[in-house]
Amino acid sequence: MTGKEPSNVVVLFNEVGNGSTPDELDVLAQVGSVSRELESFGFNPCHVPLSLDLKTAANQLQREDPAFIFNLVESIGGSGRFLYFATALLDQLQLPYSGSGTDALYMTTNKVLSKEWLRFHRIRTPEWTPLNGSADIPVGFSPPYILKPVWEDASVGLDGSSVLQSTAELHRHMQSGSRTPGEWFAESYIPGREFNISILAGKGGPEVLPVAEIEFLDFPENKPRIVDYLAKWVEDSFEYSHTVRRFDFPGSDDRLLAELREITSACWRIFNLRGYARVDFRVDNKGNPWVLEINANPCISPDSGFVAAAEQAGLDFKTVVGRIVGDIPQLQWERGD
Repeated sequence: MTGKEPSNVVVLFNEVGNGSTPDELDVLAQVGSVSRELESFGFNPCHVPLSLDLKTAANQLQREDPAFIFNLVESIGGSGRFLYFATALLDQLQLPYSGSGTDALYMTTNKVLSKEWLRFHRIRTPEWTPLNGSADIPVGFSPPYILKPVWEDASVGLDGSSVLQSTAELHRHMQSGSRTPGEWFAESYIPGREFNISILAGKGGPEVLPVAEIEFLDFPENKPRIVDYLAKWVEDSFEYSHTVRRFDFPGSDDRLLAELREITSACWRIFNLRGYARVDFRVDNKGNPWVLEINANPCISPDSGFVAAAEQAGLDFKTVVGRIVGDIPQLQWERGD
């Protein structure tokens, strides 16, 4: 920073409690690891949990008078629908913060809206239809399907029953209503390979990190090859131990990997992302990439896919945090890398 440098910064995160789920509790690991790196830069991080009581949070943030906010909020009140409330509040308070802005967070958290934006920009994304109580299935929308919540991330709501193999199954589901509270949509399920591509801000612009593929090892033939909630969060499950990330590819994949990197960079631009992000893909049996979703401000806990990709690129976690902070608008600070 320039001038007299205030050292106080706030690490903002979603409030967790006794009833919090594993995906919600994971934010605490991020708070700890990010705070340690901020301290190593000479900052004095304090922790502010965010709930739907925005007025209390606003008062606390104003009392802290931070140089900036490191935003780790992943949901509010247990719902991804309210995620963008965090940055909207910071915008109103005119406090600089890390990661993507309010518009980008709203568009990427709403999976249906993000798919419409991808289609507008002629980026392949699987066909879909909202599950809004209508019993009508669009013409040409053929099985298999996967059911997803509109507003949730981290594989919340996904399990082995999420993939439907017939139009009749989808029709029955649409007539019976949503399986759990909240908005849902049905998407064409793309059999094939799954990739996660992380991207990180840098001095010369965003850097696409090494491509990661998720392999589904020894999955029974009738078991959907998806990264569901068990695969991400339940360590003693078959799904968790049999979904393995890899970064090594044969030369025959070079053209595909280049296309995945190009699409990831395009998503950064069209969604106006900042700091860090991840784009999730399926690649069909003909080699065509399909964007499943855009993850602005993805998880950066020590065991996350994002951190694994950064390590593959030779970047330690301190560099990752420094680059994220260095991409905060109106903040005159450089990591030095």
